[in-house]
Amino acid sequence: MDLMTMDSTSSLATVGVGMLMADAHRNYRKGSALTFALPAGACTVAAVLACGLATLTLAAGRGWPFGEWRRVVEEPVIAPRGTGWEAAGTFNPAVVLHNGKYVMLYRAQDAAGTSRLGYAESSDGIHFTRRAEPVFVPETDYEKDGGVEDPRLVEIGGTYYLTYTGYNKNDAQLCLATSKDLLHWERKGVILPAYKGKWNVGWTKSGAIVPEKVDGKYWMYWLGTAADKTDQIGLSYSTDLVHWTEATETPVLPKRPGMFDSRVVEPGPAPILTPDGIVLVYNGADDKLAYRTGVAVFDRNDPRKVLSRTDKPIFAPEKEWEKTGQVPNVVFVEGMARQGRSGGRFLLYYGGADKYVGVAEAEAVRITPVPKR
Repeated sequence: MDLMTMDSTSSLATVGVGMLMADAHRNYRKGSALTFALPAGACTVAAVLACGLATLTLAAGRGWPFGEWRRVVEEPVIAPRGTGWEAAGTFNPAVVLHNGKYVMLYRAQDAAGTSRLGYAESSDGIHFTRRAEPVFVPETDYEKDGGVEDPRLVEIGGTYYLTYTGYNKNDAQLCLATSKDLLHWERKGVILPAYKGKWNVGWTKSGAIVPEKVDGKYWMYWLGTAADKTDQIGLSYSTDLVHWTEATETPVLPKRPGMFDSRVVEPGPAPILTPDGIVLVYNGADDKLAYRTGVAVFDRNDPRKVLSRTDKPIFAPEKEWEKTGQVPNVVFVEGMARQGRSGGRFLLYYGGADKYVGVAEAEAVRITPVPKR
């Protein structure tokens, strides 16, 4: 039984006794069955469970830098307010650490449905103070009327790169802007035009940039629309972070019929690089367009190669404000920040029902490289 076939909704598998922990880690190797060195011989997870043994717990997310997700607070940390630019919805946040504070850019919608990006700061990552005015507003023809949507942030070489969707009520296209302070932005334009690509026939959105070069290039996971009208994840590379070239002939992370990501597979925040892989948190929607969270791990040296992927979501709508809003039954993760360099935790920021911002947390897990065979 491979570790990735366990139930990922719990993210912990109770499979044995505590005294076997060290042997389990020593005997486990990537791609092999998880076994334990028992006096009577090696035993698979299924056999250990059959024996009724308990108390040994191992993270089911092999190669992930975080443990089980849980909500930090029961209510939204950002909600619509007033009658102006953020009256209808405040959701889908990007978060980075800047000058010792958590800085959030969030999508805000007015009553007409036009989106702008709001700015909020926090000292603890949970309690945020908002600026009265947006910091990024629609200006160009490709943003007119619809606005600027769904930010994702990554810091590279002292510059913040903001990928966002420019929407003009006709087309939605993946765009880029840069900043040194997260307040003043320079547009770089549309970086992946709609209706173009090796497999994409529709809109382009949701650019999640890998924060370091791999094989001498920058890489970005993004959302496109296939000929069957399903939304799936593509991959492009760049040498300058502005001009991008598609890397695959087909979606790099496709839909899976009958599963939680059968209709939409969409990147979340910027991926995390670990010694063993590129960890991408993504948002999946089923045929009823209920959005839940998955995780995919790609090869550390080849961002095109999928190593593992959750069969079941690790996070799902539960609270009433995640089930009822502008779009029902949605948790949509776009922000992630690590709290503490040694140990600590990850804070994970998500949109609830396209109306609110919520925060989850997960314990940071130290990743030890798996020896190559």
